[in-house]
Amino acid sequence: MAALFSDTALILWLQQFSPTLDLPFKFITFLGNESFFLLFLPLIYWCIHRRIGAGLAILFLISASVNAIAKAAFGMPRPFMVDSSVLQLAAAGGNGFPSGHTQGAMVVWSYLAIRFQKTWLWWLAGALILLIPLSRLYLGVHFPVDLAGGYLIGSLLVFTFFKAEGPVAEMIGKHSPAASIFVFYAAAIVAALWVMDQGPYVVSTVAALIGTILGLFLESRWIRFQISSNPVKLAARYLTGVGGLLVIYIGLKTGFAGMEPSWLFRFVRYGMVGLWIAAGAPLVFNRIIK
Repeated sequence: MAALFSDTALILWLQQFSPTLDLPFKFITFLGNESFFLLFLPLIYWCIHRRIGAGLAILFLISASVNAIAKAAFGMPRPFMVDSSVLQLAAAGGNGFPSGHTQGAMVVWSYLAIRFQKTWLWWLAGALILLIPLSRLYLGVHFPVDLAGGYLIGSLLVFTFFKAEGPVAEMIGKHSPAASIFVFYAAAIVAALWVMDQGPYVVSTVAALIGTILGLFLESRWIRFQISSNPVKLAARYLTGVGGLLVIYIGLKTGFAGMEPSWLFRFVRYGMVGLWIAAGAPLVFNRIIK
């Protein structure tokens, strides 16, 4: 078993092409970064397809939460930590197994391909599901087994999500708004108490998931924004939404710096990010950019 988590032969073979391929692979790996998804997921939800974007956001955040929990549970090192001959060509924090980039690519691009059923999107999804994980090997931040774990967990999550999405939405729809909000707040409190000792990545992903779910519920009940067919309005909406997102994301990070307990303020910050994307920005769209 230990050999599976320490085999660097393929990584070293790929890195013989460094630095020639450094820039292309760094760009490809960016397509699996948190910063990319922070801009990409709202684009789908705000500007392309509201329902598909909402489902994608929930699935991605569930996947990110599961990945963060799994990393903490397995505690496996990254290649450059165990073999000095492996070059670390990109920043990487936390543990290695399973690969978050691989898992994220699997859930995001397979979900979009299945939902939209466009031939070009299937080809794009297939390419990114292969290239993003490959970039993680080349950059020296994951073992092949890390990628296998990401593929497996990502596939299981996509399958489970498609099976459960309808029944769960139907169940939520049967309850009163007051009861649903009470459940969401109770879940947020329980989640906050649970993640306080789980590390920053778990805190961030779980908080964003709770905030997004609450926001989507509020949006579906009282806001109900519609995707505009006017490209100028779409661009204005997106830029406005991203502007508000950056104010919250960066502003709260600056404002909460040094405040304790740090996990609680991180939970609030990422919860507000999810709430803004799901409900805050759509409310602004309805009031200002109709």
